Amino acid sequence: NKSKFLLVHSSSGFKHSLKEVLQDPAVQAKLADTKASDEVKALENFYKMLKHEPDRAFYGPKHVSLAAESDAVETLLISDKLFRANKVAERRKYVDLVDKVRDTGGDVKIFSSLHVSGEQLDLLSGLCAMLRFPMAELEDTDDSDSD
Repeated sequence: NKSKFLLVHSSSGFKHSLKEVLQDPAVQAKLADTKASDEVKALENFYKMLKHEPDRAFYGPKHVSLAAESDAVETLLISDKLFRANKVAERRKYVDLVDKVRDTGGDVKIFSSLHVSGEQLDLLSGLCAMLRFPMAELEDTDDSDSD
């Protein structure tokens, strides 16, 4: 069983250092086939896309829903916390969104809100989408409808 243990350096012993540990190449090699590593990679890819191609990365219920209506969502990142909402209508909305993305050939990754990557996703509203093609018009939409 000693082969299952791994010695890794961390800058501190607090919970936020878990992200640092999970990004270590030795840890990623050990966790290569786990759901947790997929979540970490997906979130890293979202941040990279948000930085380099902001027209293809959106977060928040309004923007993601508009992208899903246009069949533009390639990868949907969603927190499991959204499926535990108090209102049934709200839960139904997220289930329908996931179904819509899967029906259009998109990939859906459901993040655990108990994992570090899930906590980071919750900071971004718990809902993020990487798009198949740029949709600059989504950036122009805001919460106020002036039309």
